Amino acid sequence: MEKPSDKQQQPEQKQADFSPSYEHGFEGLHIDQREEPLIHWLHVIIRLCVRALAVLMTVVIMFSVADVGWVLYQRILASPVGLLNVNDILASFGAFMATLIAIEIFMNIVLYLRDDVLHVKLVLATALMAIARKVIVLDYKTIDATDIWATATVVFALSIGYWLVAKKT
Repeated sequence: MEKPSDKQQQPEQKQADFSPSYEHGFEGLHIDQREEPLIHWLHVIIRLCVRALAVLMTVVIMFSVADVGWVLYQRILASPVGLLNVNDILASFGAFMATLIAIEIFMNIVLYLRDDVLHVKLVLATALMAIARKVIVLDYKTIDATDIWATATVVFALSIGYWLVAKKT
């Protein structure tokens, strides 16, 4: 059973553990601002740049969604109207996958603002998404066996890497 005095000391200990760099929300930098002001302000600039990248990536995603709509519109109106052939479907899949990859990259950018997340897992997931897009849109009539084996090797290596990172976390 805890003593009332123990409960009162716990919040005080918690406050004492925080350094001045935490007061401003810069968890990635464990340096006292008073000792290293230049590094602190460089870190502030980098975090602002990451936020700017997030805004720009949002613009890219919006254009990508518009592109998906445009690709579908063009494919559906092409002769014969309303019917999609295999190439039309693959072009549509490619546009969808590019948008999903852009969203994954946005998530990578946002997660760089957090320190409690292991960035490697999301980067590997994004790479898997990108290689999956490549596999979906590959024209197997024009590609040789070496390229297929190389792609399979990359998929296998990324999958093992992702599994290892996911297993560890």
